[in-house]
Amino acid sequence: MKAVFSEAFEPSQQKILGFVKNFRQGELFGDQNRNEIRLFDLGDKKLNIKSFKVPNAVNKIAYRFFRKSKAERSFYYAQHLLSKDIGTPEPVAFMEQSSAFTFGKSYYISEHLQADLTYRELVKDPDYPDHEEILRSFTRFTYKLHENNIEFLDHSPGNTLIRLNNGNYEFFLVDLNRMNFKPLNFTERMNNFARLTPKKEMVEIMADEYAKLTDRSSSEVFEKMWYFTNLFQEKFRKKQRLKEKLKFWK
Repeated sequence: MKAVFSEAFEPSQQKILGFVKNFRQGELFGDQNRNEIRLFDLGDKKLNIKSFKVPNAVNKIAYRFFRKSKAERSFYYAQHLLSKDIGTPEPVAFMEQSSAFTFGKSYYISEHLQADLTYRELVKDPDYPDHEEILRSFTRFTYKLHENNIEFLDHSPGNTLIRLNNGNYEFFLVDLNRMNFKPLNFTERMNNFARLTPKKEMVEIMADEYAKLTDRSSSEVFEKMWYFTNLFQEKFRKKQRLKEKLKFWK
């Protein structure tokens, strides 16, 4: 098994390898629909180990010879984020199992971060305490990503953990394996908000805050942000309708 560790966790290599070997003994955490996450105690730290699903036949070859695995990308992307002072759980290690010709299981290990909420709670509850200020702080956080040439392709409601620190809101990205690192134009920046919420009033607040950080008007920012939000929502609804039809004909 290939295993790469952050320098701070190199003294604990054998212990962490044991966690992966006995992965099923860990405490289940979160939604297990796509990948499986389990928690393990390492001294006074809690580790979060994500086990990625074995890829399909094509990707077994691609990840073996041509592409970096989701686990490897998550590890190095986390290090890059931290180098830019962007919040994400501390990366610990990544591990990969492969044969001479195909790729198998992979694992990404990070410190487990206990959050107070995610963006999803802001979507569900418009009366959440300090709702608007958290939303504006989140928008400033996203602007910081963009200014650091970071396009977080999975910028969706569950992938930003939020800590409430006496009015100083802290944001941490998770599910890191899909990112681009490049200068972003205005259209790309606005499209990056598309998956967050279908609620117009939330988009209005984010657009107003983003405009304050740029030389564009809030109406111009809102128009573009709302356009991409509606575009994404329509694609999402079409996908859901297709799923329902497939269920009906099964």
